Amino acid sequence: MEENKLTTTQEWKFTAKDIATKPDLFLSGHRACAGCAPASVLQLIMKATRGPTIVTQATGCMEVASSIYPYTSWAVPWLHTAFENAAANASGIDAALKAMSRKGKVKEHIDIIAIAGDGGTFDIGLQALSGAVERGHDFLFILYDNEGYMNTGIQRSGGTPTGAATTTTPAGKVIPGKLEKKKPITEIMLAHDMPYVATAVPYYWKDMLQKVRRGLEVEGPAFLHIFAPCPRGWRTDPAKSIEYTKLAVETCVFPVWEAANGKRQLSIPSKLVALAPQKKRPVKDYLDGQGRYRHLFTPKYSHVIDELQRQVDVNWQRLQQKCAQA
Repeated sequence: MEENKLTTTQEWKFTAKDIATKPDLFLSGHRACAGCAPASVLQLIMKATRGPTIVTQATGCMEVASSIYPYTSWAVPWLHTAFENAAANASGIDAALKAMSRKGKVKEHIDIIAIAGDGGTFDIGLQALSGAVERGHDFLFILYDNEGYMNTGIQRSGGTPTGAATTTTPAGKVIPGKLEKKKPITEIMLAHDMPYVATAVPYYWKDMLQKVRRGLEVEGPAFLHIFAPCPRGWRTDPAKSIEYTKLAVETCVFPVWEAANGKRQLSIPSKLVALAPQKKRPVKDYLDGQGRYRHLFTPKYSHVIDELQRQVDVNWQRLQQKCAQA
């Protein structure tokens, strides 16, 4: 893999050999739970770096699990920042590097990656992210989305989907879990007229790594939304975390796509579903086995599954239309 001067028009054929032979930049020995998809995501995305890289990370599960003093799992310069500040920190790093470059103190390009969970992106960090993107800072923001504030006790976030039971939206006799819809974060970022916005899942790891590299290569801000199940918060079998990301694509709960300069296109896994609609699986297949949705499989709340299916079908149809119009 060439390390410098790649363009966004190039395709990087990441192979299993590339992954095996490139040194880990996110190291084992962290304190993540068994089956933690975000931990696998971080290890993989760092395989797609192209050269000197600085990572800034908001408070959250993966910040805590990877940096318990005096240890660290990061083999690159890494900064922990407050819950709301990952994008603001990336802005400062970008400004500092440009100033140092003008003075001749930095002679090579250094990539900047900001990482946050859904709490630090959908909610607490949205203001800083919006500002950094509006100012046009050159960095890649990676959202690992486990659909809740898992680090602080499995509370609902703006990324928690309808019907999910959390500690702040418990399913009971009156309320069937969270009542509100999941916030459309990728649409919000696209509205900022960003050079690159994409979604990815770790099951389709080659697609994910290519999108990380594209996000690093564009000039200006890029946003990558990665679906990353939490077996503790979802109350799922830890061995099936990656399988659930495949199911999310096959049911269209989480389609994979990208938009370069506003032009959307489905990525191959979702494109195959679009070309063969009979392969689209029902949402019920994805919900099955997730403890956070267990209450929906009772007669009292089975109608919520129908509503979730309706939401998914509407969103999937809209996405296909937007891709066709691009």
